[in-house]
Amino acid sequence: MCTALSLQTKSKETIMGRTMDFSYELDPELYIIPKNYEWTNFYNNYKFKNQYKIMGIGQNIGKEILVDGVNEDGLGVMALYFQGEAIYNNITSSKEKIPVGSIELVNFLLGHCCNVDEVIDILNQINIIGVEDSITNSIAPLHWLVADKNNKCIVIEPLKDGLCIFDNPIKVLANSPRFDWHMTNLRNYMNLSLTQREQTNLDKIVLKPFGQGGGTFGMPGDYTSPSRFVRIAFQKSNTELPINIEETIITCFNIMKTVTIPKGIVVTAKETIDYTQYTTFITLGTGDYYFNTYYNNQVFKVNINSYDPTSIISIGKIKQPLVIKDI
Repeated sequence: MCTALSLQTKSKETIMGRTMDFSYELDPELYIIPKNYEWTNFYNNYKFKNQYKIMGIGQNIGKEILVDGVNEDGLGVMALYFQGEAIYNNITSSKEKIPVGSIELVNFLLGHCCNVDEVIDILNQINIIGVEDSITNSIAPLHWLVADKNNKCIVIEPLKDGLCIFDNPIKVLANSPRFDWHMTNLRNYMNLSLTQREQTNLDKIVLKPFGQGGGTFGMPGDYTSPSRFVRIAFQKSNTELPINIEETIITCFNIMKTVTIPKGIVVTAKETIDYTQYTTFITLGTGDYYFNTYYNNQVFKVNINSYDPTSIISIGKIKQPLVIKDI
């Protein structure tokens, strides 16, 4: 489970953000991967050399694998769970294409592409292979939200009928089912409104609302993927954004609170707890990474240009100690 979005500010800055909801306890770190960094894939030791500097959140599972990130040219990529839908190719299905593991696609795209158009082009040259990870000991079903500083946004989904690339005009992504289903489902909520009727007549009875907010009556409030998609699409499309960029970032965190999952509310069939472990937003044009975690609502910020390493480095664990100040 996760929810992600992209939006453009009043100053034309593109912001990309997500919740990381997971039922396995993660220990994520913020990494800087330098330009020209060379790495090998999970198959046949094929070597890649990054063309761009990258900053992203991930975990070392034998190698540093990112689940979200940004590169120095303003491309952002985020991986989300896609249970029951993701169908990967096998290593022999497209021998003429370069094999890239599903869990390393974020690293690959950020290292090789500067914008959404280049992502679309390079997807024709690679073969996305399902790779087991050491956290879940399974092949995670994934799909990806991709956005760039020019406000272009797409969804990448490996489906049974092949790899599908969807233009994403609403700039929102959740989990299953497939993205085009979510877009169709939005039509069920055409009644949602920022305003409400002041009164209506039922025969000779005048009915008036109890208070404000009646226009949003019927908005789904549960934590399923379709409901989170609808809720975040309505919120991000209608929330008033400040001009100041940092006030806008705080507004974005408040938008994401509407889909943040408290610990203990969602329990899986394996009796593990699925909850929002961290939330992050990235300004794609400037490379500022903002994040907070479940036990620490303080927003932390790191800029991609604050570090210029010659090899991959960790800025540190994103789980920072909580400090409560008495006033």
